[in-house]
Amino acid sequence: MYESKHEDLLPRHRFAWRLLVHSLYAVGVIAVIMVLGVAGNMWFESINLHDAVFNIALIVAGIGTIALPTTVAGKLFFSVYGIFVGLVFMATLGIVLAPLAHRVLHKLHLDERPDDDEENK
Repeated sequence: MYESKHEDLLPRHRFAWRLLVHSLYAVGVIAVIMVLGVAGNMWFESINLHDAVFNIALIVAGIGTIALPTTVAGKLFFSVYGIFVGLVFMATLGIVLAPLAHRVLHKLHLDERPDDDEENK
């Protein structure tokens, strides 16, 4: 998917496209996490759709819940879901920042060509 260190640096328009694609992947991951959270919130707490979306959106944003869970199953769900959202946040951050990190590292290694090493021996 990415170019190796022996290839030239990706042009800016293709790099911008790569950033857009990775951002869309991240949005997809967040959408799936939201749907799972809303479904779990509605299942375990028996609340309305709009309240469940609001509750889960605040959890995903890192703010916390507005309506505290009242059932034991709801409390367990929110505990596990909160930990899961933290892990997904880190993974999503990696998805978005991977192209940028690769470009920086690739640019730093552009001077190292395989022919240069063979000529110096």
